[in-house]
This record gives sequence, C-alpha cells and structure tokens, in this order.
Amino acid sequence: MITRYSDHAANERTFLAWVRTGIATIAFGFVVEKFNLFVRTMAEAASADTVKRLRLDKLSGSLSHYDGLVLIIVGMGIIVVSLVRFIRTSRLIDDEKTHSAASVRTELILAVVLALIVATLSFYLALE
Repeated sequence: MITRYSDHAANERTFLAWVRTGIATIAFGFVVEKFNLFVRTMAEAASADTVKRLRLDKLSGSLSHYDGLVLIIVGMGIIVVSLVRFIRTSRLIDDEKTHSAASVRTELILAVVLALIVATLSFYLALE
C-alpha cells in the first residue's frame, strides 16, 4: 500500500487537470492561428474588391499575427509549471515536516496572463 495514497491521487488529478487546461489553451492558440491564416488568405484573394480587402486587412491586423502564438506559448508554460508543481508537491507529501501552501503565485500569474490574452482578443474582435 502506498502511504498517503489519497494525497498522491489528488495531486495527480490536479496535475492532469492543469495538463488538460494547457492542452486546451494550445489547441485554442492553433485555432486562432489557423483563423488568422484563413483571413489573410481571404484578404489576398479579395484583392480586386478594395472594400472587402480593407475589412479583412483590418481584421488581420498587427495583433492577429501574434495572438495565436502567445496562446500556444502560454499553454506550454502551463504544462511545464504544472509538471514542476506536481513533482514538488509529491516530494512535500512524502516529507514528514509540515509545509505551508502559500506558494500559489505562479498559478495566479498564469491565470491573469491567460485572462488578459482572452480579454485583449475579445476587445480586439469587438472593435471590428
């Protein structure tokens, strides 16, 4: 029997939840990037119709070249941070000493960065 099995199982479930969040963020980044590629292709195809081309060029502005890439990088960061936290927490569970759970800054920073990216994307699309 594994000592403190329920604690280790909860740690693993938390790790897997963070990995799922990272994968979802990466997938969303790929979707945004493919959409930007689609809009740029449509803008090039509509070169004869200047009004349509200007609208599509505005939609695929300077921000759209990096937003998908930023989401992919943030998703990869979430997975790396979750792996480090999983290993650290596994070691702390097996330790006999009492430890505080005050080190949640990393998760808060990642959550704020992700919220800012989504808010920026939403604001950008609302202006179009």
